[in-house]
Amino acid sequence: MIPFKPLTKPLLLVLLTIASAASTALSIGVNYGTLADNLPPPPQVAAFLKQRTYIDRVKLFSPDPALLRAFAGTGIAVTVTAANGDIPALARSPSAASAWVSANLIPFVPATNITRVAVGNEILATGDRVLISLLLRSMRSLSAAISAAGLHIQVSTPHSLGILSVSEPPSSGRFRRGYDRAIIGPILDYHRKTKTPFLINPYPYFGFAPKTLNYALFKPNPGVFDAVTGINYTNMFDAQMDAVYTAMKRLGYGDVDIVVAETGWPSAGDPDQTAVNVENAMSYNGNLIRHVSSGRGTPLMPNRRFETYVFSLFNENLKPSTSERNFGLFKPDLTPVYDVGVLREASGGGPTPTTTPTPTPAPKGGKKWCVARGDASAGDLQSNIDYACAHGADCKSIQSGGACYQPDTLLSHASYAMNSYYQISGRNDFDCDFAKTGLITTVDPSTRFCLGRK
Repeated sequence: MIPFKPLTKPLLLVLLTIASAASTALSIGVNYGTLADNLPPPPQVAAFLKQRTYIDRVKLFSPDPALLRAFAGTGIAVTVTAANGDIPALARSPSAASAWVSANLIPFVPATNITRVAVGNEILATGDRVLISLLLRSMRSLSAAISAAGLHIQVSTPHSLGILSVSEPPSSGRFRRGYDRAIIGPILDYHRKTKTPFLINPYPYFGFAPKTLNYALFKPNPGVFDAVTGINYTNMFDAQMDAVYTAMKRLGYGDVDIVVAETGWPSAGDPDQTAVNVENAMSYNGNLIRHVSSGRGTPLMPNRRFETYVFSLFNENLKPSTSERNFGLFKPDLTPVYDVGVLREASGGGPTPTTTPTPTPAPKGGKKWCVARGDASAGDLQSNIDYACAHGADCKSIQSGGACYQPDTLLSHASYAMNSYYQISGRNDFDCDFAKTGLITTVDPSTRFCLGRK
């Protein structure tokens, strides 16, 4: 028997700050791209999102009138994008900014709930010196035009993680030299003064190596230790977010809110992209949605619920590469590519969702539990304990003297922690996967794995 390792001080701190509610209010956004020739009509899409999903906000990549009209009356919050090419005119001419507002916002509000305008997309990553120099001026100009029109709509701009020169470990996060104080600092000052969020596009998909795949996918893993803060990061998303936060704080703007404008994982790719498949896409996006909706936040930003937009709503068949064409949560017929828990229960009308794979429903009148497989290795069992305990599981009960410390075996402790995580995460099959070392049962395992339970 390998003894249960005592929880480290940082992990105990995490456990004390995690709310272990049985369920959380799901709130998630999607990027609604249209680079395809087979997508359903926008009104059908808007009705589907409103009636059949928990998706309550969308980000559009253009002010397409057909898309904006489609969301009228739905209450779904809409972020609309001003094109990169609009930036010079918006920056140099107040009348151009007013004209943009008159053409792209005024005709649609308040029927359509437009809450934000994103000026351009990842402008600093373009390397275009003109656009970069005019970005903040265009944001201010557009914000002034929106206020003059009597509208209450935020103005921001999305950034890629390329704005960071260093991101590992998170405590070393800093913006690129030359951009930090000249470009990003003034943008953050604008956000503070206007009470608008800093938009960031974290993509563990673009940052993982074979040895960090589970770390990127929110799957059980040993974690990555930050020696400066003493924090052991168990997922790359938190690490990327905390690196951005550290860079912001380094400039004195740690109080500015952060919104995740894009993140996702493709479900299909080229033959050499072995980590690109349905299972991994479901793991990343499903775990991401539960994580950002939980209110747990990140180690450096605890107890926060980040407004997050998954990329993307649909598979888009006109994009150039296989992986780019397969970032979607849904197929053009509105059936899910895989299940990440955003569908409401079917209630008449519209397509009936079919998923691959789907969670197994609980037996009628019964319940499901998650336990460790008897053939799981000791290393896997310990990793499962560490992961579950770091993500909200009740692990005090399996500490020495705890109610479920007996039987004092690694299998028993792992099963208890895995089941606790499974129950608070919603009892979906993928919540009990644990890299194929978890097993769902309909027989209450408490008599085997919790001898002190009354």
